[in-house]
Amino acid sequence: MSMDSKVPCFFIFGDSLCDNGNNNKLRTAAKSNYNPYGIDFPGGPSGRFTNGQNLVDYIAQLLEFSEYIPPFANTSGSDILKGVNHASGAAGILFETGKRLGENVHLEEQLKNHKAIYLKIARELGGLREAKEYLNQCLYYVNIGSNDYINNFFLPDQYTSSRIYTLERYTNILINKLSQYMEELHERGARKVAAAGLGSLGCTPQAISTRGTNGNCVAEFNDAAILFNNKLNSLVNTLNNKFTDSKFIFINSSDAPLDQFGITVVNAPCCPTRDDGQCVLNGTPCPNRNQYLFYDGYHITQLVHQLFAIGTYDQIQPLIHH
Repeated sequence: MSMDSKVPCFFIFGDSLCDNGNNNKLRTAAKSNYNPYGIDFPGGPSGRFTNGQNLVDYIAQLLEFSEYIPPFANTSGSDILKGVNHASGAAGILFETGKRLGENVHLEEQLKNHKAIYLKIARELGGLREAKEYLNQCLYYVNIGSNDYINNFFLPDQYTSSRIYTLERYTNILINKLSQYMEELHERGARKVAAAGLGSLGCTPQAISTRGTNGNCVAEFNDAAILFNNKLNSLVNTLNNKFTDSKFIFINSSDAPLDQFGITVVNAPCCPTRDDGQCVLNGTPCPNRNQYLFYDGYHITQLVHQLFAIGTYDQIQPLIHH
């Protein structure tokens, strides 16, 4: 266990932005343990949806952990004391989200898996009270919701949600569920929780090529993300008022000044992509990956993950010192 890390443990809940291997053994198209994913990752493809390290790898480094936080799918023993990554590609807040691609671990199931981890930690440390006291010091990071729009609401042929609900009502359903799950984490000891807002869903190469007009971003996708972020921000304020022993922070993941870092290709993927936006198996990616915002049709490159991680790390300082 790394005693010098800035928090003793780091728990991650989310989707493909943070997944580091939880989907590898699932029956799904939403997996990335094949070339050219991981072309810049030590050891090659790992189940990270990018060319190298992802956001939470970089956050863990900034927190001075000596190793990657392991995916839930292969955690064992006292490893769990430094944290677990529960994130699953294509997963959403709702059960059915992303399921057209195959299996995923949706947020409720990620919470169930975390309950098992919590009970294991209690056994390691000698009781539930000890487990809670230990977990009080840990960082919890939640980054989910994109798929509830792009792999559910905005696919009216495959999902009924947009026929049943207005965008406003649907977003309220997502936030209410998220609220319930945050309270559940609090109940099991979470006191430092970072909840990330969604990025510009309408500006991915996949969104632009399937739904865009003249290469423009898809406004209704971006509007949905803004609506979700506003409501998530309010939820964070509500939770802070309700649980005065805790600190919840809304992370604004909206966009770093990318051109400053030489990222000039913002609307095309670096790898050749399949119809569903993922890299073609063994496709040859662009050589100048640090100039690309997107690695495939949906997922950002390692450099952009690193920039987002630095921005996130700045925003979570109050949690580290809480």
